[in-house]
Amino acid sequence: MTPTSAVGLAPRAATGAPPALPRPRGPVSTALLTALRTAFDPATGIAHGPVGDPWGEDAQLALYTCYELHYQGFTDVDPDWEWHPSLLALRSALERAFLTALRQETGDPPPLARALAGLLVDDTGGTGPSHHLLDHGERWQAREYLAHRSLYHLKEADPQMWVVPRLPHPAKAALVTVQYDEYGAGHPERAHAQLFAEMMADLDLNPGYGHYLDAVPAPAMTMVNLMSLFGLHRSLRGALVGQFAAVEITSSPGAARLAAALERLGASPAGTLFYREHVLADAVHEQLVRRTVITPLVRDDPSLGPDIAFGIAAATAVEARFGAHLLGCWQQERSSLLTALPDCPPAEGAA
Repeated sequence: MTPTSAVGLAPRAATGAPPALPRPRGPVSTALLTALRTAFDPATGIAHGPVGDPWGEDAQLALYTCYELHYQGFTDVDPDWEWHPSLLALRSALERAFLTALRQETGDPPPLARALAGLLVDDTGGTGPSHHLLDHGERWQAREYLAHRSLYHLKEADPQMWVVPRLPHPAKAALVTVQYDEYGAGHPERAHAQLFAEMMADLDLNPGYGHYLDAVPAPAMTMVNLMSLFGLHRSLRGALVGQFAAVEITSSPGAARLAAALERLGASPAGTLFYREHVLADAVHEQLVRRTVITPLVRDDPSLGPDIAFGIAAATAVEARFGAHLLGCWQQERSSLLTALPDCPPAEGAA
């Protein structure tokens, strides 16, 4: 029997109901969101100043909003805004700043073989969020963790689909094999986004697509923007493959810890199935990505090797930023969200 949440919410991700536009977080997102609330007009420009800190709340929200128009969009926003020239110009400025910041953060990536080997070693020292939640995490922290992750996992695998037509065979065929599993292998109820929605409902969270956008801060948003940035640019297709490899190769041990943590914190079988599924699936996907996606891709086009290594380094860097944000907040007994969930400690700056 499919579970429902304690607050009476349907456990299905609301993929057919786009979210409302978020609240702005600075001048750039204000200009963008103001424009999106008006009728589409190809002659209208989006007036904005400098994009500011590429890691900051304003720039990351603006970039996320631009990208979301390529996914589910927003309620009452004309779909034609997706390709508005001035919106694309703003998106391009945000992307250039973000990509520059990513390259500064990662430096020169190591050779691809070394980058891949590094993914097989857990160098967190047992200090990452999954370790914390397993060893001494509290239920409110687990709920916050899922709220952060919901921005991606309720559209899990969608960003990586952008790269499929940009890859040659046989790498394309191998990547689609992995994606087939992500979407439930022909069983919609087994799609990973669906399993995540059911897990959210089991922990009394709203599983609606984009529901927590206003609450999720830049460190979590950055991880989703990274995937969209790489996926939507053919020139960054190697980086997207690297990001995908970083996730698939490293996720199985973390998924096992998170499943055990959630079970310890009172989740039902439906509340742990998402992560239990990833323990097995990603162990297989790790082999597929390394041997049947990356190996033939680099064999046929060696120039993609440094790009794949950059994607691995960038994914690792933004994940580390996210983990540091979570643990920094939790160690101070405050919410890691911009707006705290009910029954959680207040967020920083809250009255």
